[in-house]
Amino acid sequence: MRLRKHLIMLSQALVLGLAIAFVAVLLWPRLFASRGNVVIREAKSTPGRTPAPVSYAPAVRLAAPAVVNINTARVVVLPQPHLLQEPFFGIPRNEIPERRIKTSLGSGVIISRSGYILTNYHVIKGADAIRVFLKDGRNARARVVGTDPSTDLAVLKIGLPHLRAITLGHARNTRVGDVVLAIGDPFGIGQTVTMGIVSATGRDELGLSTIENFIQTDAAINPGNSGGALINTNGDLVGINTALYSRGGGFQGIGFAIPVNLARHVFRQIIRYGHVIEGWIGVAGQTLTPMLARALKLPADTRGVLIAGVYRQSPAAQAGLEPGDIITSIDGHPLLTANDALVQITDTNPGVKITLTVLHRGARQTKTVTVASRPPNSPTTIEG
Repeated sequence: MRLRKHLIMLSQALVLGLAIAFVAVLLWPRLFASRGNVVIREAKSTPGRTPAPVSYAPAVRLAAPAVVNINTARVVVLPQPHLLQEPFFGIPRNEIPERRIKTSLGSGVIISRSGYILTNYHVIKGADAIRVFLKDGRNARARVVGTDPSTDLAVLKIGLPHLRAITLGHARNTRVGDVVLAIGDPFGIGQTVTMGIVSATGRDELGLSTIENFIQTDAAINPGNSGGALINTNGDLVGINTALYSRGGGFQGIGFAIPVNLARHVFRQIIRYGHVIEGWIGVAGQTLTPMLARALKLPADTRGVLIAGVYRQSPAAQAGLEPGDIITSIDGHPLLTANDALVQITDTNPGVKITLTVLHRGARQTKTVTVASRPPNSPTTIEG
């Protein structure tokens, strides 16, 4: 009887010990982990996370009808060789220059069902005739509504009924790592779709255009894709494909697109005014690099725009800005590059006052400048 009682007490103690050990391992696992074990952090499943789609066909089906092929033609005058212009055996030769038709291909995006198309300026630059080919097989001659070489954008107009327009997205929602699709007509082989991700945003100082704020992607962009659509997985337009980076002419996995927010702004201005009204203060400057800062006896980490020149009677001149001044911020936004200043100033409506933080002979000052409209055909005012 006593033995049975001891066995019961022993079994109860054993069960209690195992329970305590289980709770301790559950709550304090590191107390029982040996030094040789490696603690890793595992992600928890997130019920709200949307899984990647098996196919992007629905997005392409929505956007592809709004992407067009653009065929341009221009007359090129070929100079006659000098020897052919000399008399031959005493008979003067006809000196009529030879003319040839040069064609090129590009892409565009239908922005409005009324026939407005957005494309790159370099696609239609110098063209004498422009013809647009739709995905449904129709084609029409296009006229140029307006261009903006500063952003490398242009607006065309065609007169066909029942057009499919693309849905515009928002560039601010575009993140590095997002899946994007490039739609266009590379090499004139027909509409093609390539897939990649957003590699970077806000790329500038590439020398592609005056105003640069590109989306970088590894989706294949080839000759003929220029002016085509960069869309997200919902089929919304997030950029206008513009350029590719290539050392040998082949695909390198680096392409650039103009963000849709900038494209939307240019489109609306051209539709309303026939051209883009850009803010302007009348300075010529360059990015203040660490090397340039040291040469000016400034701390190497000083960032901003060094003013190289001020246009006479410009808003900058009226505000007292001088060559040698350094603009470090606009309306409290720090400037890292000259392109930052250019984008912010050109996006400001004429008549609006902006506040500049300036280093003048080493002293920090605040200047209030009233933005004006950039004069037609004025040179680039801020350089990278």
